[in-house]
Amino acid sequence: MSDRTLAALALVPVPDRGRRYSATRRVRWGDVDRRGRLRLDALARYLQDVANDDTRDAGHDPMAPWVVRRTGVRVVSPPTLLEDLTLTTFNGGIGSRWAERRTSITGDRGGHVETASLWIFLDPSTNRPARLTAEFLDTYAEAAMGRTVKARLSHGRPPDGAERRAWPLRSTDHDPLGHVNNAATWAPVEDELDRRGMVPRWAEVEYGDAIGPTDEVELFSTLTAEGTVAMWLVTDGAVRASAVAGSS
Repeated sequence: MSDRTLAALALVPVPDRGRRYSATRRVRWGDVDRRGRLRLDALARYLQDVANDDTRDAGHDPMAPWVVRRTGVRVVSPPTLLEDLTLTTFNGGIGSRWAERRTSITGDRGGHVETASLWIFLDPSTNRPARLTAEFLDTYAEAAMGRTVKARLSHGRPPDGAERRAWPLRSTDHDPLGHVNNAATWAPVEDELDRRGMVPRWAEVEYGDAIGPTDEVELFSTLTAEGTVAMWLVTDGAVRASAVAGSS
């Protein structure tokens, strides 16, 4: 893992004060790969669900306009089929217009995953980043314990010579917002790692822009000198999402 990626995945521990919310999920057949390991795209769905559940439980609007900018995952021990998981989520850091949602996942069979997602708050009338509300800060700021986070993207563009192949979109990839759902963006990460015979132990996805239902998408990938896989989802020459991942 590179120094940059280590910094991005510097996951803060569960705080001893401030709001924490926990929910449970059972790993089902549709969530695992052929080895019985919880896939990253299924994990991403769990993260979306527990975030929405927490928002609703806190009395906030579950339809408030937040968009994910970056998600990092560290798989300490992969959860497996039919394992019961406890997901504990809390605020790991704050910016002026965004916040980090940390989620710690533990299973009754030893599964353990740590994640951090950076979400940007939007003004619903302009779809531009907006300052965090007093309501949000009153609920979530204490758990961050003064930590600040940045929203800058860092993966860059595909290098010359990167492998490329078409990545066809499916109707099931899209959500009511009219673009590829965040969780579906993890499917090409799983696919590319499996194609290279790698089981992910850590990964980070960045979201530069939305992918629409009629977009023609290409998946660029390359194996770095550090033994990690870098990937980019590209439409009309523009990087819409990117990822770095490794198996150690």
